[in-house]
Amino acid sequence: MSDHKYMQMALAQAELAAQAGEVPVGAVLVLRNGRLFASHNAPISLHDASAHAEMRVIRNACAATGNYRLTDSTLYVTLEPCAMCAGAIIHARIKRVVYAADDPKTGAVTSLYQLLSDKRLNHQPEITGGVLAETAGALLKQFFRERRKRGKAQ
Repeated sequence: MSDHKYMQMALAQAELAAQAGEVPVGAVLVLRNGRLFASHNAPISLHDASAHAEMRVIRNACAATGNYRLTDSTLYVTLEPCAMCAGAIIHARIKRVVYAADDPKTGAVTSLYQLLSDKRLNHQPEITGGVLAETAGALLKQFFRERRKRGKAQ
């Protein structure tokens, strides 16, 4: 499958997050054997600040494979990973990261920090940004627009 198809799957996960009242971020992790894991943001519902889509999908894949290394895998995520998620990506040795929308406030891939390409660290995954960025960005904007409306109505 193509990057667009996997990102569409991640966007479907982001929609699930939005329906649950979570910030709409979704992630799909594809292992070298084609096995696929998908998840979405859930810090509010799980009462867990680390329950970002990327962290959840990495945890699920590590538990299922019995290995904390996910070499030769590709992570698709609808929003540029933050520093916490970038750290997990590095430690898991994920080979490639594909993301949709940039995150100028907390992005740790290209926007605010460049952790995944920092040569001082022991792993640098391949990075592809901007895949279906407009769709992911529109979903995020709509979510926050509705959230602001609800806040004013209360």
